[in-house]
Amino acid sequence: MTAARLDGAAIARELRAGFAARVQRLAAAGIRPGLAVVLVGDDPASRVYVRNKVQACEAIGMLSDAHVLGADTTEAAVLERIAALNGDPRIDGVLVQLPLPAHIDEDAIVEAIATHKDVDGFHRENVGALSQGRPGFVPCTPRGVVAMLDHAGVELRGKEAVVVGRSNIVGKPMAQLLTARDATVTLCHSRTVDLAAHTRRADVLVVAAGRPLMIGADMVKPGAVVIDVGIHRGSDGKLCGDVDYDACREVASLISPVPGGVGPMTITMLLANTLDAAERRAARG
Repeated sequence: MTAARLDGAAIARELRAGFAARVQRLAAAGIRPGLAVVLVGDDPASRVYVRNKVQACEAIGMLSDAHVLGADTTEAAVLERIAALNGDPRIDGVLVQLPLPAHIDEDAIVEAIATHKDVDGFHRENVGALSQGRPGFVPCTPRGVVAMLDHAGVELRGKEAVVVGRSNIVGKPMAQLLTARDATVTLCHSRTVDLAAHTRRADVLVVAAGRPLMIGADMVKPGAVVIDVGIHRGSDGKLCGDVDYDACREVASLISPVPGGVGPMTITMLLANTLDAAERRAARG
């Protein structure tokens, strides 16, 4: 068996084409969806991520508003900028690019973003809404994974799903989303005893542990769906994920690559969350 490739880049292009139509409908109502991205410092990877987000907004006709602040910017100054964006009627979504410089409290910054503009889904009110199954913003990467599974027609109800990694950004919300789809979910982490015994039970395996190539073919159930959230640059300069793609594709039925899998879907879901916020603004009049 050789797994089919779950092409997140292709799915993202298809979804974004639909988003452009939503932007046009909002424009007819006099609303242009707006996303503000705040970057503090000069981390090269963060600059790339911000540039990609800005370009993705502009490509479908959304307003993108980038705020680049120096690495020595005080926490108070960042909070002041967020307060201004919270009150800006042009802005539907506010995102602060993480990580932040060490002298800034990330939790304080995230909690300062207005709940109805928290398109990253990290504010405690949105986290609580997700855990209770109430409307709110879902973190972009887990939402993107579910969108990929839906696009591929993967049935989750009653299936054994295993999530490796328990971060607040991916692992925990991923487990909650899969549970909401009636999967039976096991959440594994660095202290899990006999990880392979769990992963070999999974009909759907989502790996977001941050360890290069940690999942080999002997850890995958034959015919499983494997989603690789990790991304790393090896000593040879090539990108890889948490999953040994070449080995596992000989066991799985469907597998996402790195790059070109979950990554494009994360930005796509950021656009989706911002559009959702703009449509709620339109509904409020």
